[in-house]
Amino acid sequence: MKTKQEILDILNSTPNPEGYHAISPIPGYPVATDGVIVLAEAAGCHWLLDVIGSHQRDKRLDPSFQVWRLEVSKDKSATVRGYNDTELIVTQSIAVTDFPLDELKLFVIDGVIMLPSEY
Repeated sequence: MKTKQEILDILNSTPNPEGYHAISPIPGYPVATDGVIVLAEAAGCHWLLDVIGSHQRDKRLDPSFQVWRLEVSKDKSATVRGYNDTELIVTQSIAVTDFPLDELKLFVIDGVIMLPSEY
C-alpha cells in the first residue's frame, strides 16, 4: 500500500481517463477509469468499488450522476454514502478498514466510476 501522501498525489494529478476497466462480470456493474484503478491498487481498496457496484441495482440511484463518499473514523471503521447529487440515498457501514485517508469522494457518471480530477 502506498503512503497517504502518495495516494493524495494520485488523486490530485490524475488527468482525463484514457481507458475504462471492468471491475466485475456481473451485469449492471459500473466500469472504472484508469485513475480509479490506480487508486484501488495503491490504497488496497478494490472493496470500495464492489460496494459502489453492489448498490447500482438500487432504483433510487440516478444512473447519470452519483456522488460516493467514504469517511474513515479514528477507530478505523468507515461509512460509505451514495448520493444523487446532494440527496443521500445509500449508507453502508464498514466494520474495519486500513484505507489511509480520512475521506474520499468518487463519482459514478453514466456507469463509470471516476475520480473528481477526472470529471
